[in-house]
Amino acid sequence: MASTKELLEMDLYALLGIESTATEKQIKKAYRQKALSCHPDKNPDNPKAAELFHQLSQALEVLTDAAAKAAYDKIRAAKKQAEERNRKLDDKRKKIKLDLEAREQQADNVKVEEVKITRTLEEEIIRLREEGSRELQEQQRLIREQIQRERDINTGTDSSAVHQGNSDVTPKLKLKWKCKKDNASNAGYSHECLQSLFQKYGDVLNILISSKKKGSAVVEFASAKAADLAFKNETGLSGNPLKITWLEGQPAQASHIDSFTAQQSCLRSERDYESVVLMRLRQAEERKRLIEEMKRQEEEDETA
Repeated sequence: MASTKELLEMDLYALLGIESTATEKQIKKAYRQKALSCHPDKNPDNPKAAELFHQLSQALEVLTDAAAKAAYDKIRAAKKQAEERNRKLDDKRKKIKLDLEAREQQADNVKVEEVKITRTLEEEIIRLREEGSRELQEQQRLIREQIQRERDINTGTDSSAVHQGNSDVTPKLKLKWKCKKDNASNAGYSHECLQSLFQKYGDVLNILISSKKKGSAVVEFASAKAADLAFKNETGLSGNPLKITWLEGQPAQASHIDSFTAQQSCLRSERDYESVVLMRLRQAEERKRLIEEMKRQEEEDETA
């Protein structure tokens, strides 16, 4: 992690590839794009990538905190003013003693002001490190989820089982369609095409088209209702229909809830040993049936 002195020497806006007038939303977006490419999970053998990732994280911490950003902007503006003053100096002016002394006095005053501002920024950075940046943690969580989604698309793995019971998981649908490996247009299913097909059901947060596995993508929705509508109604292009399955975030079906309630009621009314054993046998058979059904669907997906 860069020290406070090293952090003060950095151009945090240039590091993120944004202008100093960027909004907080633009800052977060730029951070996610940059941090994804140098995330330690993607570059386990590259220490420079990990160092850059930490620098980007520190930039996000400072620029998304109002007090820290204000202090940093003052230092940055003061440095630019000093650079502009130095640029305007020429040999002739340097020979004029009085003018030089005046400028030196002005520079001393600027340095005093810079020291004050620097102390303010150092205090804000210390506060951020002590309290922990919730914004940084949230952005890094989103990055980890996106990396996992990319892995799921490229490997054909369904990670929904890992996230079951997590209320923070956003609903996602997995898409498949027929597409030859050498088809540059992905059989007509571009990012714009998929956006047009699915945004009519509700807000679409993200669309990830697999770069390794042709004819495969994941659509992430803002709400389970929008995802469920798309799952039930969307068919895709008429000449090349979509096969849509849930990846994660599928809403619970009413029948499942009713079944669970009925089982609980049965346990309350039939406490004897035989009833409990019979219920568990039925549950085991149901689990076995579901597992076989899942395997059958996976085999169909592989042969499709």
